[in-house]
Parts: sequence; structure tokens; C-alpha cells
Amino acid sequence: MALAPKTLYMKTYKNLYEKIISFDNLVLAWKKARKGKTQKLYVVKFEENLEKNLLDLHFDLKEQIYKPIQLETFILRDPKTRKISKSDFRDRILHHAIINILEPIFDKTFIYDSCANRKGKGNLFALKRFNQFKRKVSNNGTKAPNVFNDSNYIKGYCLKADIKHYFEKVDQEILLKLIEKRIKDKNIIWLISLVIKNNTNFETKREGNNLGKGMPLGNLTSQFFANIYLNELDYFIKHELKAKYYIRYVDDFVILHKLKSQLENWKERINSFLKKQLKLEIHPEKSRIIALSRGLDFVGFRNFYHFKLPRKRNIKKMRHKITSFANKEIQYRELMESFNGWQAYAKWGNTFKIRKSIIREIYRVKFNE
Repeated sequence: MALAPKTLYMKTYKNLYEKIISFDNLVLAWKKARKGKTQKLYVVKFEENLEKNLLDLHFDLKEQIYKPIQLETFILRDPKTRKISKSDFRDRILHHAIINILEPIFDKTFIYDSCANRKGKGNLFALKRFNQFKRKVSNNGTKAPNVFNDSNYIKGYCLKADIKHYFEKVDQEILLKLIEKRIKDKNIIWLISLVIKNNTNFETKREGNNLGKGMPLGNLTSQFFANIYLNELDYFIKHELKAKYYIRYVDDFVILHKLKSQLENWKERINSFLKKQLKLEIHPEKSRIIALSRGLDFVGFRNFYHFKLPRKRNIKKMRHKITSFANKEIQYRELMESFNGWQAYAKWGNTFKIRKSIIREIYRVKFNE
């Protein structure tokens, strides 16, 4: 099933379980898990008996009697409704411990333009790559000369696609098989199976097998496993379809090309591959081919030829924070933390006027003007 070059899968790794459960790795994982959360009650409580709690976790893992605590779930409307699963702090430490050891092994197999949840990548990286690809495909926004009179060849197109219910539909058995290609350690596979099966969102089970579908949205490991799973799609698009201008950010991806007809063909082949190999499908309503001249949404911006604007819902979300502050639902400090984060990202677009407007609104509310 795998489409990655065999050379990438030739090297396998054994006897990594001891590295994951080592006390030193658990200490490092604890430091990462607590970052930015040192005042949280569950962190304070865990750290009241820190050494004992880490030693107990190490013992449970060594004896293979570890069991994750049931996930806490809640609904987040920001702006679309999502069911988020929150792991117990002890389990989050383990998630970091797994990532510490496995991420360096798998990351080297990922394509350059897989942008989400990777060191040195992210949404701004994806945005820069999109702008680079857009200029190449569109000849810097001009008509391409001598193109055999094909009107589709003018200024370029983009296939903007979304995988339907991705985190709900990930096949756990396929995921484990993909991990097993590189990790020849049954203890690690046992541990990962515990992590992915601790899933209150989706209860689908196969007959005769306790593996089912779905990964909990919110787990650090789910973000990592998502890249392993869709790495198969990345290789199909890059090496089978030979698409030059492809970027993926979690389950959203774009392919740019001068010919609309080429993107239509690729869209059908990608959907067929997803169904047959990964038991997924492109979202029929959220996936379409768009002329670059019209602009399209990608990684938080509406991207046009010569400028980009933040999504309207992102602006609405910031204004909602201001309203919450005006209604004394949040403190000024929390408002400014949100604004500073929003502004740092908004600066990557053509947003001088909107940022100035937001600042005025904040000061009007603060000083009751």
C-alpha cells in the first residue's frame, strides 16, 4: 500500500520502548507537558508528589500495566463546532514521551511541504510556500505567452481540498500498520494502540478486533499520527501524480497548476486513492477548483494575487473578545493576550486598516469613550 520510496522504509527501529519509558525521558516529557500550564490545578496537584508520580508512571509502563484515564470531552465553538478530547495530565506526559523518541524517526520521511505540527514549519511557512507557488504558476500574475490558445492556461488554478471528517475516520488498524513499517517493537505498538483506543468520540469497532476508527481531536499524539497517516497521500501526490506545487496542512491541502483540466483529473485520482488505500474521502462540499484570480482561503487568510486578508471569522472572533471585555466577562490582560497573538498573525496580511480599527475599539471600551 505504501507509496514512499523503499529506501525510506528500509531502516527500521527496534528496542525503543526502554527509551520511551526511561525516567530521564519522562522527566523531559513532564517539562514539556507543563509548559504554559504551571498554574493549572491539575499540574500543581501532580507536582506535589512529582518524583513518586513519575516513578509510578515508569513502573506501570515497565510492567505493562499502564492504562490511560478516560478522556474528558467538551464542545468548542471557535467558530465551528468541534468535539475536543482532553487527556489527563499523566497521560499527556506519556504522549510527550512517545513523541520525543518517535518524531525524529518519522519526521525525516515527511515531505518538505507537510506543514502542520512540525518544528520549523507551521501556518506561516505554509502561507509563504503558497505565495511562492502562486507566483510560479501564475507567472507573477500575468498571462503566460504562447500557450497553444488554451484559456485554462491563463494565470492558473488551485485545487483546495478538505478530507471529510478526517479525525473521525482514521482507520486505527491502517495507522498501526504504517507505524509498524518503521517501528519493529511490539511493546511500542501495544502502547500506541492503548493511546489511540482511548477515544470517547468514536465508538466504531470491528468484529473480532478491538481496533476501530478515529483519533481524539486534542491529543498531541493525534497531531503526530495524522502526519504519519497522510504521509501516504503526500507521496502519492508528489511521486505518483508528480504534482510540483502541493502543500498540506493537517487535513487541508492545496495543489496549484496552470491547467484546470489537470487539477480535475488529479482530484478524481486523489479521491480514489483515499478511498481504496486510507478509507477516507475528499469532502464534496469543501473541495473545489478555484481560479487564482478569485482568491481562496488557506491557513487563515483569503489569498489574492497581490494581497491577502484575514478570514472574516478571525476578525469576528477578535471583536467578540472585545465585547467579552466590555461585558466584564474577561480581564484586560486576557484581552491583550488574545489581541497580541491575533495581531502577530494578522501582520502577515494586508491588514493595517483593520488592525488600526481593532486597536481603536479596544481603547474606546477600556476608557469608556
